[in-house]
Amino acid sequence: MRRLMLIAILLAALSGEQAQAAPSVRYGIQDDAWIIGGPGRLGERLDTLDRLGVDVVRFTLNWNEIEPRQGRFRWRSSDRVLRGLQTRGIQAVVTLVGTPGWANGGRPPRFAPPRGKEFAAFATAAARRYRFVRYWAIWNEPNLRRWFEPTLPGTYVRRLLNPAYKAIHRVNRRARVAGGVTGPRGNRGGVSPVDWLRGMARAGARLDAYAHHPHPGARRETPTRGGCFGSRCKTITLANLRVLVREVRRAWGGRVRIWLTEWGYQTNPPDQYLGVSRRLQAQYIGVAARRVYQTRQVDMLIQFLYRDEPQLERFQSGLVTAAGRPKPALYAFPFPLARVARSGRGRVVRLWGQIRPRTGRQPYRLQLLTNRRKRWITPVRRTDRRGTFRVSVSVPPDAEVRVWSLRDRRYGPPVTVR
Repeated sequence: MRRLMLIAILLAALSGEQAQAAPSVRYGIQDDAWIIGGPGRLGERLDTLDRLGVDVVRFTLNWNEIEPRQGRFRWRSSDRVLRGLQTRGIQAVVTLVGTPGWANGGRPPRFAPPRGKEFAAFATAAARRYRFVRYWAIWNEPNLRRWFEPTLPGTYVRRLLNPAYKAIHRVNRRARVAGGVTGPRGNRGGVSPVDWLRGMARAGARLDAYAHHPHPGARRETPTRGGCFGSRCKTITLANLRVLVREVRRAWGGRVRIWLTEWGYQTNPPDQYLGVSRRLQAQYIGVAARRVYQTRQVDMLIQFLYRDEPQLERFQSGLVTAAGRPKPALYAFPFPLARVARSGRGRVVRLWGQIRPRTGRQPYRLQLLTNRRKRWITPVRRTDRRGTFRVSVSVPPDAEVRVWSLRDRRYGPPVTVR
């Protein structure tokens, strides 16, 4: 009798109760090239993002292009994008990057200005023009020499981050400014994200969030396994996300949040060396979404890119190919699904997922695919108010499950449940 009671308690715990999501977690996309110059009209491309259910879009303001001459601004392109996102209710995460030649002695845009006054003036102008933008990020991967010189965290803090932080908050008290925006590893001539973060703290960095790009280091690395740990580990990917959480807490405590502003798995095809299968890329989108959902200090995860870049030496991490053909990831992004746990050797498995398009509670069903047969394994259920669900179902090992969104009349891609 006692054993039966324990089994009943376990099954109750694994039932379809709603997960308690971190209320601030947001999922988004970055792809400036596609947004600005993709096929069709800008409004159509922004509508595509809206249908995917993105919460945020990261978009870059290149200082060197917007203010090529001091005091003379070219806002037209960014106006169209940022105001188009605003009308669709999509939040922008605006990145400020690139020094114009007049501000750094005629050097390339990666070179910092000799003082922070001019950059603060640009940040002020941007914050005033886009008062509806709440999220700002300062520079892009300054820990890498190809993005920032001199590659020193103190220089970054004194000439860029702190002047911009003060300027943006002076215009908009509700704004949130992220610093760091680091690449996952130092690479040749760069600084590891761990050392960069610590150097920023020693230099007195002012920030509301620490932004980072936790791209995987190898094909065998998953969003939850394969990362390095220990005192000698200086690389930060999604697999060892707790290293980033630990370092941010040590440096600034719980008040500084974490934004993951660029992340993605490349696919094979076309990348035969760094890419994973397209099906695995789609599955990792769900696994990564749940990992961020579980990490309460992380506020956002931004997919890079929407469309593959045409050059093979660049990124092929898009939801569609360079020719615009859908990958399974295109359906995983609006309907991510991931396994949470299986009850020992039994058939009961707990799944986590989301229905991202729209807001509020969303109806969904789960479908089992075995031996080319399909059958529903849940009645119609509803997500929580954030579109998230956690449900337990009985399925055999290595079965394929997919989610059906009733309002979208679309399936997510099949996920193998081991």
